[in-house]
Amino acid sequence: MIHVVVDALSTRLVPDALWEIGEPLLPGFRARPQGGGRVALDDRAVFTAIVYVLTSGCAWRHLPPSSGVSVPTAHRRFAAWVKAGVFDELHRQVLDRLGAGGDLDWSAAILDAAHVRAKGGSLTGPSPVERGKNGSKIHILADADGIPLVTAVTSANTHDSVMLQPLVTAIPAVRSRRGPRRRRPGRLQADKGYDYPVHRRWLRARRIVPRIARRGVDTGERLGRYRWKIERTLAWLTGYRRLTIRYERHGEHFAGFLQLAAALTCWKKLAK
Repeated sequence: MIHVVVDALSTRLVPDALWEIGEPLLPGFRARPQGGGRVALDDRAVFTAIVYVLTSGCAWRHLPPSSGVSVPTAHRRFAAWVKAGVFDELHRQVLDRLGAGGDLDWSAAILDAAHVRAKGGSLTGPSPVERGKNGSKIHILADADGIPLVTAVTSANTHDSVMLQPLVTAIPAVRSRRGPRRRRPGRLQADKGYDYPVHRRWLRARRIVPRIARRGVDTGERLGRYRWKIERTLAWLTGYRRLTIRYERHGEHFAGFLQLAAALTCWKKLAK
């Protein structure tokens, strides 16, 4: 009976086509040098358990027994996969498929950030919008249609503008329907928090037209022409309940969940 439940859960949370992309990215299981121990669990069951935690927002200790995965195993494998860059590479692989199908809009990229409450740990700090409560900040750079291209996590007291250049630099080289891989958008759209001359010069030097709102000049109505797309992207990502409040002590683990959420968001676009 448990196997039937696990299979059904795996198919729903991790469809076969997604698993075909993800499975080759997983590090191989290594037997313990001292011998003994249990046979390695099916990677798909573990991957499904991780997606379940991300989607439901439950604590690791509340993984349902029907998952067939123990809490220590799920968390240990998650930490190992984050360290190996599995979720970042999964995101890139799905972006490659979107790009090859002509489903990415490179006419512009949109940049924004959002605050998340945090219990503590690395990459946290006093939030300026939460009366100094501890928190982290999610940074997203998306294509012109809001498809997430790059994600990052910083402490909540990090100024948004600090991440503009690192995020643009981190845009992966993505396959195109025709011609070479692409990683340069035509324009970069961002709100007034990124309005600094140094960023405009830096973007122009890379042949990216800055469309950054100017403080005291651009109105909220003009910003709304594109902001709704990146706000929708943030809503897609925070729809994964594990991202609404940060419980991870290690910042890289929270960033891993964010990367996985971005990969799954892109996958939904690809699967349509």
